[in-house]
Amino acid sequence: MKFGTLNDLDTLKGTALLRVDFNSPIDPASGLILDDKRFREHSPTVKALEDAKCVILAHQSRPGKKDFTTLNAHAEKLGKLIGRNVEYIDDIFGRCARDIVNQMKAGDVLMLENIRFSAEENLKLSGPEAAQTHLVRRLSAMGDYFVNDAFGTAHRSQPSIVGLPFAMKSVAGTLMEKEVKTLSRVFTDAPSPVTFVLGGTKVDDSLDVAKNVLDSGIADQVMAVGVVANVFLFAKGINVGDPAMDLIRKLGYTSEIEKAKEILSAHGDKVIIPDNVAVREDGARVEYPVNRLPGDLPVLDLGIDSLAEFTGIIKESGTVVFNGPAGVFEEEIFSTGTFELLRASAEAEFSVVGGGHTAVVVESLGINDKFSHISTGGGACIEFLTGKKLPAVAALEESWQIFGNKA
Repeated sequence: MKFGTLNDLDTLKGTALLRVDFNSPIDPASGLILDDKRFREHSPTVKALEDAKCVILAHQSRPGKKDFTTLNAHAEKLGKLIGRNVEYIDDIFGRCARDIVNQMKAGDVLMLENIRFSAEENLKLSGPEAAQTHLVRRLSAMGDYFVNDAFGTAHRSQPSIVGLPFAMKSVAGTLMEKEVKTLSRVFTDAPSPVTFVLGGTKVDDSLDVAKNVLDSGIADQVMAVGVVANVFLFAKGINVGDPAMDLIRKLGYTSEIEKAKEILSAHGDKVIIPDNVAVREDGARVEYPVNRLPGDLPVLDLGIDSLAEFTGIIKESGTVVFNGPAGVFEEEIFSTGTFELLRASAEAEFSVVGGGHTAVVVESLGINDKFSHISTGGGACIEFLTGKKLPAVAALEESWQIFGNKA
């Protein structure tokens, strides 16, 4: 199945309900938005709807978090970026919101209140179930069509994501379209050899990605770094110390060691694991072979020898998919592995960064323009790479089958 895009619509006029993901880091003291990357990424879709009455649905954080707040600052940030007034209203689907939408003129942009202020938005539902929520029924009555551009939440089964497509004509925005098209290329016509670099702390997702790309023959090799590497090392019978195992237990990933054993059993020759690592000893960076590592020191980065091996393989790769740091990159003495692997990956013919913390590092290094694609959705990107159909994508496909380009 295919989903509709903005180009598939006969007109971009009328009232468009636009779902975006403006969820951004916020300074708790000043309330200022610290990063406008997601605003910049969504701006082309907002601009494409310049002849419509554009009603924006967005969220910031989630209930219980300190940065769960209103979207007043988000409206101001977007307005400055697109050079147009963006009105904010502290209502989602009440009478005040409905009245303002009815009074809007073509070219007006309105940002509704944080959609997660509605309790229903925080439910996990199927598309047909979500379409019956009060939230979706009231919102769908306010617009002529729905545009989902929120790839960052595409892995969520929340009413605005999966319910609105079952209630009204729905298409993907330019960012959603770009993300799905580019990430799909990894599975279709990516230049060979294909190398995945999987690190960070999301071990379960990373192992699912490794299994999928190795079982399907998409990847020529998978490099494990960070906590992911530690899990593979334990799976090989190499004890990299109590701190590493304590962290794996704390994260709830002890059962993933068995999964890593299965991957190694099936694809051991294609899983590349560091054989020397860096630790902090007496306040300094010290490197050890993994089989002679002191049992009381946490692993904080790749060792230089392993880094040289890894970057050499990356430089011979046609495609590199990078998801998750190689160590505690926030500390300068342990940033080498993450920084140098990213710099090498950026030189590949086709290079993808899987969002999240890694995308932030890429921008800080000033090499974002060298990558073919930097995903705006960490969780959504990695779930896509496991081979699963994202709920948002599935809902858009179903919607196009139901409504097509009907007026």
